Amino acid sequence: MNRIVLAAAIILLALVARPAAAELLDRPSEKVSGADWYRIDRPELIQISEKVLAMPDIPFDAREEIIRVRALDMDWDIAAMVYQPVDPSKIPTGADGKRVGLFLLHGGSGDHRSLDRFARFLTAKFGYKIVNMSYPGRLNLADPSRNWPGDTIRPDGSVRTPIWLRGEEITRDQYEVVEDKEESRRRRWGTLILACAKEGTTFYNRMAGWPAAFEEGGKALLAKHLPAGEFSIYAHGHSTGGPFTMLFSQRVPNMAGILGMESSPFGTLYGSMTRSIQEIEETWGAGFNCLRIRSWRDTARYYGYELIQREGVEALERLAMVMEEVFESWERSTRSAQFKAENIIHFDSPEELTNAAKASARRLNLTEADTKKLADQYVGYLSEVKGPGAKPVPPLFLAITKNSRDHAPEIYRQVYLPGYAAMKPAPKIRLVQFDAGTHGYSAAEPGLPLGVAPVGALLWHKAIIGGFFKPAAR
Repeated sequence: MNRIVLAAAIILLALVARPAAAELLDRPSEKVSGADWYRIDRPELIQISEKVLAMPDIPFDAREEIIRVRALDMDWDIAAMVYQPVDPSKIPTGADGKRVGLFLLHGGSGDHRSLDRFARFLTAKFGYKIVNMSYPGRLNLADPSRNWPGDTIRPDGSVRTPIWLRGEEITRDQYEVVEDKEESRRRRWGTLILACAKEGTTFYNRMAGWPAAFEEGGKALLAKHLPAGEFSIYAHGHSTGGPFTMLFSQRVPNMAGILGMESSPFGTLYGSMTRSIQEIEETWGAGFNCLRIRSWRDTARYYGYELIQREGVEALERLAMVMEEVFESWERSTRSAQFKAENIIHFDSPEELTNAAKASARRLNLTEADTKKLADQYVGYLSEVKGPGAKPVPPLFLAITKNSRDHAPEIYRQVYLPGYAAMKPAPKIRLVQFDAGTHGYSAAEPGLPLGVAPVGALLWHKAIIGGFFKPAAR
C-alpha cells in the first residue's frame, strides 16, 4: 500500500511539473529591456493551480522567533516565524547544489502574519525552510495573540505606535498628530494622518534608527537559520517588502535570487514611477520622524481600483454599499499594525534618509566623517550597491497580476525593466503576466481558491530547481 501511495505521489508531482515547463519555458517570450516577458491566461492559471493544490503535503514545524539586535547603540527586538519540514531531508536542493531557503517580507500594512498562510503553503508543498520576518516595530509584542487592539486612531487623539523593544512605550507626549491634505498625495491616499515624533524623544530616536535595525535584524535571522555554505536564499517581498528584499540582495552573501509577485523594486525605481506615471511630483513629503497612520482610506484606495477592474464604473451605482464594504474590510484589518515608517525608502526620499542618519549621528556624537558614512549607508538603501567588489544584483523572477494598481504592465515597460537594464551588470530577469489576480495575490476568486499564488510558487520552484538563478560561468 505504501508503495502504491508513493508511486501515485511521484506521478502527481510529474504532472504538476509539466505545466510549468509547457506554459513558461517552452513558449515564445517577448523581450522587454532585456527581460523575458511571458503571459499565462486564466484557463491555464486555473489548471496549474488545481494541480499544485493537489500535491501531497509535507509535514512541517512553524515557530515564532524574536531576536534582539544592537544597532546604532540601541536594542531592537526583531520578530519572525521560521518554517521547516519535520524531516530536514525534505528540504529541496537547488541547481547550485545548496539547500533552498526562502526569506519572506510582508507588505506595508501588517506584520509577518500576513504571509503566514502563504509560507505554510510553500513549506507544505515544496519543503522549503523559510524565514518570514516582520519589519521592526510591527508585531504587537505586548499581547500574546500579537493582535493590535482597537483602531489606529483613538477617540482621545492618540494613535497606534510601534513596539521596537519589549516593555518600551511611546507615550502621547512624544508626538504631534498632523493631517496632510496636499492635493497630489490626497488623490492617491486621501488625507494622510501622520504621527510626527518630537526631537529628543525615544520615538524620534527610533524613527531615525530603524533602517539600520532592519538591516541588522534581517542579516542576523538569515545567518542563524539559513547560513552561507549550507543554504542559498531566495527572497520574496510583497509590495513594500520588495525594496527591502532588494536591500538585502547584495548585502547577504548567499542570497541567490529575488522571487517577485506584486513586489516593488528598489526605492529609486519606485519613486521614478510615481513621479513619471502617477504624476506625484513630491513622492513622499513627510519627514523621517513622521509615522504614517493607516486608516479606512488605505482599504478604499485598493478596493476602488480593483472593483472597477471587476465591475466597471457601474460599481459607483452602488456606492453606499461599496462604502459599507470598505469600512467592514477595514474593521477586520485593524488587528494588524496598520502604520508605516518605511516610505522614506519605498518612495525614494534620499533627503529624509540623510536627515535620519544625521539625527542618529547627533545622538551618538559621531564625527563628521562617520556622519557622512552613516548617511551614505542610509541613502544606499535606495538603489543597487555599486563599485569595485560589489556583489551584482542577483537574477529576478517577477510576476504581476491582472488587476493590480501599482504593478501595471506599462510601469514595468516604461520604468522598472529599463531601470534594471541600466545597472552594471544588469541582472537577469524573467517576468510573468497573469490574466487573473489582484495585488493581494493569494485572494480567492472563481476557480482560484488561493488566487494566483500557487502558480507563482510553482514557477519560482521550477526556476530554482531548473537553474534560472545559477550564476553564469565566467
